[in-house]
Amino acid sequence: MRLNKEEQRNLFWDIDHLLSPKPLRLEAGIKRLENGMLQVSMRTDLHGCKSKMLDWWFTYFETTAHLKWWHPHDHILHSGWDHKWVKNERYIGATIHATEALGDIPPVPATIKFHDPAEIFNPALLQQAYVEENVGAVIYARIGFGKDTVLDSNGDPEDGFMFHVARDTPFGCTLRSHFYLGALAADTDTPLSEDIGFGLMQHCYTEFTYLSHFLSSLYYAENKNGDKAPLPW
Repeated sequence: MRLNKEEQRNLFWDIDHLLSPKPLRLEAGIKRLENGMLQVSMRTDLHGCKSKMLDWWFTYFETTAHLKWWHPHDHILHSGWDHKWVKNERYIGATIHATEALGDIPPVPATIKFHDPAEIFNPALLQQAYVEENVGAVIYARIGFGKDTVLDSNGDPEDGFMFHVARDTPFGCTLRSHFYLGALAADTDTPLSEDIGFGLMQHCYTEFTYLSHFLSSLYYAENKNGDKAPLPW
C-alpha cells in the first residue's frame, strides 16, 4: 500500500501530541493500526546528554566505527551518506544507507532519508514547542529495509516513517522514538510481523542508551559551535 498525501495526513492526525511533555497513551510498545501498519514506540532517558547533542550526532557519524559505537551488537555496516549530507552542518534532505540487525533478527540493509519535521508536524505548534522548551530536537525521516528498497519519485522509502523527539530535562534529555512501519505490506495477507516491532523496541532503547554513554564528551570535543564542556571539579 503506497500512501498518498491524504493517507499520510490521516496516519499522522495526532502526531503533534509528540511535542507535548504530557504522557502519551503509547510511550513504549507496539500497536497494529487500522490500515495494517505497525506503530512502534520507545522512550529512552539520555543521562548527561542534551537535545542539541543528539541533533548534532546526525551531522557527525559517517563510518562503520561510529555506528558500532552507537550499537556494538546490531549495527553492522555504514554504506555512506549521499551528497546532501554535510559534516557538522546538515543532515536534513540527506539519505543514509546502512546495515543493521534487530537482536535475533538477522541484519538487513536500511535506507533512511531525513526531512524537515515541519513537513509533518504543524509548523506553528512545532515552533511554539521549541520556544516553550517542550522539545529541543525533532528528527523525521522516511525509512525502508531490504536490498531493493522501494523508493518514490523523490527518493523517499515508501515503507515507513521515523520520528525522534527529544526534550531537555535536569538529568539530560528524554527521547521519544516513534516508528510507523510496513506500509507496503499493510493491505496484504502478510503484514509486518509484530516480532519486528518488539525487536525494534529493544534495538532503539539499546542504541540510544549506548549513545548517551559517550555523546556528551564527543560533542564537546568535536562540535564547531564553540560550546565548552563544563568542568566537573
